[in-house]
Amino acid sequence: MIPSDTMLTEAGLPPAHTGRILLVACGALAHEILALKRLNGWDHMDLQCLPANLHLWPDRITPAVAAAVAEHRDRYDQIFVVYADCGTGGQLFEKCKELGVEMIEGPHCYSFFEGNAAFATKADAEFTAFYLTDFLVRQFDAFVWRPMGLDRHPELRAMYFGNYTDLIYQAQTDDPVLDAKARDCAARLGLAYTRRFTGYGDLARVLAQVSGTAAQDVSPD
Repeated sequence: MIPSDTMLTEAGLPPAHTGRILLVACGALAHEILALKRLNGWDHMDLQCLPANLHLWPDRITPAVAAAVAEHRDRYDQIFVVYADCGTGGQLFEKCKELGVEMIEGPHCYSFFEGNAAFATKADAEFTAFYLTDFLVRQFDAFVWRPMGLDRHPELRAMYFGNYTDLIYQAQTDDPVLDAKARDCAARLGLAYTRRFTGYGDLARVLAQVSGTAAQDVSPD
């Protein structure tokens, strides 16, 4: 699990204005972004992760991103925000415009992992689906089961998930262990299970554009 105060940089603070790029990102994306950095040799990009559990309080995301940008912008030629709207109701987008920084497009990470265009075509057919990513499968108890009180009050499951029919695991990697755990998550929630391999979707394409390079093949090993 990504600690709430994690600052993930490869070599400490860089000298000011050396062509480096800072990615201010959700901690739930740390594993995927670091994998893409390694795969593509994006050594000029540093990563600062904000707490993944900000998603439990979406109103806190915009001020946290703004504070991170203000703290680090003097040392970087570019800052890119690796959050989608993520429940901020457009506030994060407006704040990024005000700050003069760009952010990844989409309503949430489920959309950009699938590819925003592809996800939009499935929206009507999957409006009763509950989505998990690699991160959320790993952290299902910490981010879903316990925060919702299902560990203490399992009878709440019908209240929370009674209108859902399916759990769709959007897999970034081919990992049988995660597949088995995601299947178990679906069983615990009483939902039909589907695994859909998405890879890194629009995340890889957008970060390649930000880096100024072409992304390498991001299929898992």
